[in-house]
Amino acid sequence: MSPPRIIVTRKLPKPVEDRLRDSFIVALNPDDTPFTSDRLTLALKHADGMLCTVTDLFDEEILSAEGRRRTRIIANFGVGVNNIDLDAAEAQGLTITNTPDVLTDATADLAMALILAATRRMTESEAILRRGEWKQFAPTGFLGTGLQGKTLGIVGMGRIGEATARRAHFGFGMKIAYHSRSPKGPFDFPADGLTSLKRLLAVSDVVSLHLPGGGSNSGLISAEELAAMKPGAYLVNTARGDLVNEAALAHALREGRLAGAGLDVFAEEPHVPEALLTLPNVTLLPHIGSATVETRTAMGMLAVDNLEAFFDGRELPSKVV
Repeated sequence: MSPPRIIVTRKLPKPVEDRLRDSFIVALNPDDTPFTSDRLTLALKHADGMLCTVTDLFDEEILSAEGRRRTRIIANFGVGVNNIDLDAAEAQGLTITNTPDVLTDATADLAMALILAATRRMTESEAILRRGEWKQFAPTGFLGTGLQGKTLGIVGMGRIGEATARRAHFGFGMKIAYHSRSPKGPFDFPADGLTSLKRLLAVSDVVSLHLPGGGSNSGLISAEELAAMKPGAYLVNTARGDLVNEAALAHALREGRLAGAGLDVFAEEPHVPEALLTLPNVTLLPHIGSATVETRTAMGMLAVDNLEAFFDGRELPSKVV
């Protein structure tokens, strides 16, 4: 009996691709060209399983396309699965997996990097230096905000939110407050759980987002929520771009209502609104939260673990539906 046929939608770290070759009949994507909707639909008809990324949109139309569908499992390279219509997948009898845990530390590290970049005005001051406009050290030049004793508000106290909070408290002496839809804790650090999101926004010097995108979370941080934030506060997002109304955020930053922001994700990637690109007080990164060699390799290996377990009839390490 021949091995299952797996189609991989993007280029992956070499150790992951080597393992896929050893275990399956695999079609890789060596030039890393993103799949179109038509190509995803075709792949579902020719592969026993697919290994996709969060940029591949499997909506109801694609999952329910006419014609014989061969695919039985989609292994998502990422924790969030808002790129897949889970209800449609379940209705079609598809198994969906993700890659939790292995990217927690890398993403929490980047959240802290963005917090530091925003509060210490790194992007703004570096740009001035690169333009040759920095003349000399000045005692009142480029003054930012220290983190010690300040409150970090975590929206979504899951694995990554907790890891970020731990770094902020133990590494930088920050106070921690959080808002989550379900009870959390206990933690190995003091944390004030708030049932009201607006209350959290009002008391936090820095707000960091760590919750899934899509559904009811889309547009969670709207103009109203931004207005509820403490004047001069900072917003950091390493979760999903659609959580934030980007136009409203740009307005708040431009008007000085917020002091700064750090964003690794955007609502319509790879498009970044011009209103954000032209602002000096926002650090913008191209979705690199999990972008370390170790983490991206571990994510790929977990996706392969799920594929192998599925076709071997074993329990899946991280099944979503």
